[in-house]
Amino acid sequence: RLAMAAAGGLALVVPCYNEEERLRSAAFVSYLTETPTVRLIFVDDGSSDGTVPLLQKLVAAAAGGAELLQLPQNCGKAEAVRRGMLHALESDAQYGAVGFWDSDLATPLSAVAELHSVLCSNPALQMVQGARVALLGRKIRRSPKRHYAGRVFATLASLVLDMPVYDTQCGAKIFRTTPALRTVLTAPFLTRWVFDVEMIARFSALHRTSTTTSSTSTADAKSDAAPPSPSASFEVLTAAGPAAATPAA
Repeated sequence: RLAMAAAGGLALVVPCYNEEERLRSAAFVSYLTETPTVRLIFVDDGSSDGTVPLLQKLVAAAAGGAELLQLPQNCGKAEAVRRGMLHALESDAQYGAVGFWDSDLATPLSAVAELHSVLCSNPALQMVQGARVALLGRKIRRSPKRHYAGRVFATLASLVLDMPVYDTQCGAKIFRTTPALRTVLTAPFLTRWVFDVEMIARFSALHRTSTTTSSTSTADAKSDAAPPSPSASFEVLTAAGPAAATPAA
């Protein structure tokens, strides 16, 4: 089962913290039964309830399609995701893509195949992500207050990143396995929750550095200044909109 997932397959990190009452174990097991090319890595972030025994039962029922990584103490979602993704990248299995998926399944597991397909069919892409867009026929449960706070934050994020990203905080993201991804994950993130934006900023900084390095001598003459650091961009973002940085449901 592990070999099937590794051969150009996908590893998804599912961060969990005190999810005993919310985790939909049956949905995960059912998904893994139907999708042998995906491996789920559940990362328990120092839960204090019965999450770990629940995850152990889930992993056992998954017949090799899942594993459990336990952190000794609560480190926050950002670090749980980072360590889980590094665990996947450093394992013997050579996954073609690695990502993370929110444990509450706000984005259903049925969307994994679509996102992964987009990534695989576009070699130039480094990552793909979901976006919570209210269209006819879709059910997105969010309070008006959280929705508008999220839109303000997303607008600020797009301005700082200089990218038209509609929903940076959607907890459904898949990344192509590349040296750039390993570099992005090398250092811990600056905050526990708004790490999604920092990941994009780190990719952007790497791209700009690469572009500068491979540019013509004329362009090189204009690039004496160091490329913008992802941490600098991130600090501007959090300073501009801390109230809007509430984690989305």
